[in-house]
Amino acid sequence: MRILPSGATALLAELDDIEQALALYRKWHEDPPCDVVDIVPGARTVLFKIDPSRTRLDELERAIRTPFAPCGNESSETLVELPVSYEGDDLAEVAGILGCTTEAVIHRHTGTEWRVAFCGFAPGFAYLHPVHGEWNLPRRDTPRTHVPAGSVGLAGALSGVYPRSSPGGWQLIGRTAVELFDQSRTPPALLTPGTRVRFTAS
Repeated sequence: MRILPSGATALLAELDDIEQALALYRKWHEDPPCDVVDIVPGARTVLFKIDPSRTRLDELERAIRTPFAPCGNESSETLVELPVSYEGDDLAEVAGILGCTTEAVIHRHTGTEWRVAFCGFAPGFAYLHPVHGEWNLPRRDTPRTHVPAGSVGLAGALSGVYPRSSPGGWQLIGRTAVELFDQSRTPPALLTPGTRVRFTAS
């Protein structure tokens, strides 16, 4: 793990992979060290932001470097099920890339338990990493200028759901009617880091 300053009030921990980043995030999320005011996980990073009137960055770094046992494939107790209509524009292409039928793609996607590794790109957009097994799908050669809200996609080793209409280059395999981001809800995002996710065919 490498720890770097990020401005005058934050430290960025760089790790080897998503699993290590999520493990570090989960270690400190419920009981933040040294008066940390915000913790933001990324694909291979975790950002820790402090209140400088209450603590110092050197104290935070010592706390972050405290040895801990990795979480492995453990995840939060929260499980969100998302019903999906598997009629995405790229479903047949994904099946061709994987060398299987579209039915097999659906079976594999719904049979995988996913976990939110980090969020970004747009409010409510969660990057889902498989708890078991591996996926490896290329992004589209040409991104779409308009992806409908609720579209379920695959890219690299990840799956995700577009919370609102936006451009995007992921392979689209279906669509859900579940609202991923609602400002009147607490928290507004339905999917937060550590949340387990299962897709069901509707």
